[in-house]
Amino acid sequence: MSEISIRNGAVPQPIEDLPPALPAMWRVCKLGFRHEPSLMFWSFALSLLAALPDALLALWLALLAQGILQNDPLRIQVAAIALALSAVGTWLLRVLSTRLSRRFRDRVTIALESHVARLQASIATIAHQERPEYLDRLSVLRDQIFVLDHMYMSLFSTCGWILRLAVTVILLASIHPVLVLLALFALPTVLTSSWRPAVERKAQERGAPFNRLARHLFTLATTAPPGKEVRVTGIGERLTLQRREAWERWYGPIAATRWSSAAWHTLAWAIFGLGYVGAVVFVSSVLAAPAASVLLVLAAGARLSAYIGATVGEIGFLRGIWMDGSRRLAWLEDYAASLIAQADLPAPRTLLRGIRLEHVSFAYPGSDRLVLQDISLELPAGKVIAIVGENGAGKTTLVKLLAKMYEPTSGAIFVDDRPLGRIPAHEWRERLGGAFQDFFRFEFRAQQTVGLGDVPRLDDIPAVTAAVGRAGAEDVLQRLSSGLETQLGPTWPGGVEVSFGQWQKLALARGFMRNEPLLLVLDEPTAALDAETEHALFERYAAAAQTAPPASGRITVLVSHRFSTVRMADLIVVLDGARLVEMGSHEELMARGGQYAELYNIQAAAYR
Repeated sequence: MSEISIRNGAVPQPIEDLPPALPAMWRVCKLGFRHEPSLMFWSFALSLLAALPDALLALWLALLAQGILQNDPLRIQVAAIALALSAVGTWLLRVLSTRLSRRFRDRVTIALESHVARLQASIATIAHQERPEYLDRLSVLRDQIFVLDHMYMSLFSTCGWILRLAVTVILLASIHPVLVLLALFALPTVLTSSWRPAVERKAQERGAPFNRLARHLFTLATTAPPGKEVRVTGIGERLTLQRREAWERWYGPIAATRWSSAAWHTLAWAIFGLGYVGAVVFVSSVLAAPAASVLLVLAAGARLSAYIGATVGEIGFLRGIWMDGSRRLAWLEDYAASLIAQADLPAPRTLLRGIRLEHVSFAYPGSDRLVLQDISLELPAGKVIAIVGENGAGKTTLVKLLAKMYEPTSGAIFVDDRPLGRIPAHEWRERLGGAFQDFFRFEFRAQQTVGLGDVPRLDDIPAVTAAVGRAGAEDVLQRLSSGLETQLGPTWPGGVEVSFGQWQKLALARGFMRNEPLLLVLDEPTAALDAETEHALFERYAAAAQTAPPASGRITVLVSHRFSTVRMADLIVVLDGARLVEMGSHEELMARGGQYAELYNIQAAAYR
């Protein structure tokens, strides 16, 4: 059954190192106040004001009962007026609070979503998008961020319920101080309400990989891109069964945890119920208090039960979702900040000598296997460098390190004499251009899809046209009904579908948008094109690069499996088994008769 599975024992435990809950909530509160100070203040104030009339209802009921028993018309009138004002005040303040809170939530939601998106986009490396434990954490955060705005309302509401509790306890203490102990009987409910969501959330975290797997299998079974292969291979039923299995492995432990925590919560409420009954017996029998006092205990005690239920419910929501959401948001902020602490050198405007790697080794986070091992290499300024090797040799990983997508596990990379690790990622990437084998399909107008390669010139049609020409993508535009104005993607109104090869040409044009990048990375960017088209494209580009003025010292790094393209490079780097095994020009490497020559001859024989 389990061709697609998650190994037992590999499930991460990603919540133990999150920031503490209360400081994290305080940071989220400061974030909301920074964006919407006045709305946040008045939302909080109205939540507190709305609590007072409601909390005093028990007092007015006792006063009304006392007036009736003593036949005191004035006291009856005062109590009736107070009850009416409390009822109207509660309704009016609740309506105002709801309307204002809704406006605050709408505004702060935009701020929170923008904040999370900006944080993820600003992180220099992409480890958080590839490490399973980080993916699980971010998956939960993405689900929670859309309700994190409720945290403010829940926090305000909790404060309002606490105020109601305080007023109620004061009313009970006015009859006899020992009645304050009734609040102590509510402590077990508070504790279980705080404990339950934390335990359930840990169970959800442990099952997050299975939840992601279930979603992935559902997507495979129900969406268009894999639809043809799902039907040809006939794996639809298997996907359904495996999704069910993954879902049960996610939900089963969660359901068991919920039943266990519910049993403890029920016991806590039973303790409070015994205390409430004891308070009524104590006032009516032991104190022999007047009927008005007994009525006050009955009304206040009953409301105390409701207030405690509402308070612990809000605390449960805070503890279960919004506290956890704020902790993950705080973690993301800390994680993003930790990766820019050492970036204190500006990116160079030109390259004089080139890029140097000194004893660079790299293992992907969470793995001990070195993908690159002790690589020492110099990429001269103004040259075209080709990186070749069999699959898994570390070619794409080396490109990721040069693009600052990851930091080396050991060793260092220098841009001229500046450590790349100390150059801010955004500044370095402004000097970077190119295309990758795993390019993304931006379903915008064709002009924007290409122009995104240099956002300041997004609407510069001559610049976009020139990039299309450098990528040899003129034939793609000729087939589009409205040229650069054509909407790409058939799911959009007026959108058109283009082939994978055409998408790849547009991605290559996007990579050519910047005129003078210091580093141009071409990582298998034409894998979907035929060998002849790729050869012609890179022959034209290599000729242009070699005849261009050397003002910037641009380095072009080309990764390709086609040796007819590779031979045009000034320097060829051969990787094998995570190590650098050969380096030189095509002629030098062929004369050496080593691994490059062997691979070249094998491929050349296949084309004869």
